[in-house]
Amino acid sequence: MLEGLPPNNAAFVLRLKCSEDEARTVADLVVETFDPAETAAAAFEEKSSTASWAATPWMVEVYFGHAPDEDNVRALIAVAVGEELAQKVEFGRVEQKDWIASSLEGLSAVRAGRFLVHGSHDRASVKANDIGLEIEAALAFGTGHHGTTRGCLLFIDEILKRRRPRHVIDVGSGTGVLAMAVARALREKVAAGDIDAQAVAAAGANARLNHAGAWVRPVVAKGVVHPALDRPGRYDLILANILARPLRHLAPSLARIAAPHAELVLSGLLARDVPGVLSAYRAQGFSLWRRRDIEGWATLLLRRSGASPQRLG
Repeated sequence: MLEGLPPNNAAFVLRLKCSEDEARTVADLVVETFDPAETAAAAFEEKSSTASWAATPWMVEVYFGHAPDEDNVRALIAVAVGEELAQKVEFGRVEQKDWIASSLEGLSAVRAGRFLVHGSHDRASVKANDIGLEIEAALAFGTGHHGTTRGCLLFIDEILKRRRPRHVIDVGSGTGVLAMAVARALREKVAAGDIDAQAVAAAGANARLNHAGAWVRPVVAKGVVHPALDRPGRYDLILANILARPLRHLAPSLARIAAPHAELVLSGLLARDVPGVLSAYRAQGFSLWRRRDIEGWATLLLRRSGASPQRLG
């Protein structure tokens, strides 16, 4: 997983070798606590690790745009995973290199229904009936290898099999992979925006790379605050793969731009985040229709009409 800061802004790094659960806990705590425009967290299995699975096969790396308060960060981590592990945290400076490309080396293509997220080295994996979504490592701030992205793509695939949305928006578009998936499937324009200008530039480049440049033209926007995005009552499919806190804050504005029978696909959530997010959207007239859990991350499908919740593995 990789969430947050664009790579060329990263100046400082925290590293901690730990178990998978501990790595995910620390990464999630960081992105929930710090400004996502200034901080990123990556949790991954060490390819060269010789440790046993039950020992310490994972690494968590946290990238900061400014020098962190090391004592405060250690204290925060101690609350989450214990004082002993917090004392093993190492701080350093980020080398001037393409650390995103490095983190994606060796990743294989990932399938989500008809969609196949892949790198340039896996173009041959795209079959005749697939919709291939190629993400260049040098431009990526997130890929389909993250459970949240895959959960969203699976819901998108299911939705497009039963209906054709008229107006779609991807809020917090990141790489643009969700917007591209819908645009490629429908061959229609999809609104998209992200708070970070570099993410928007990357998403635009990805859209052109994937022959979706005419349909996906992301804009820099905080939430939906942009003339190209803020259309009250317009969107019948809203996608937002962000994090729990911004999703809660966005509930009123997403409800305002939603069409009467809109569906919302929300992700970036751990299990403990789900009740708070659902509460925020229930207050806006939405109910849980289905839920899908992948790799410890939850993806929610909400509808204004409401229904009994269903949970998918």
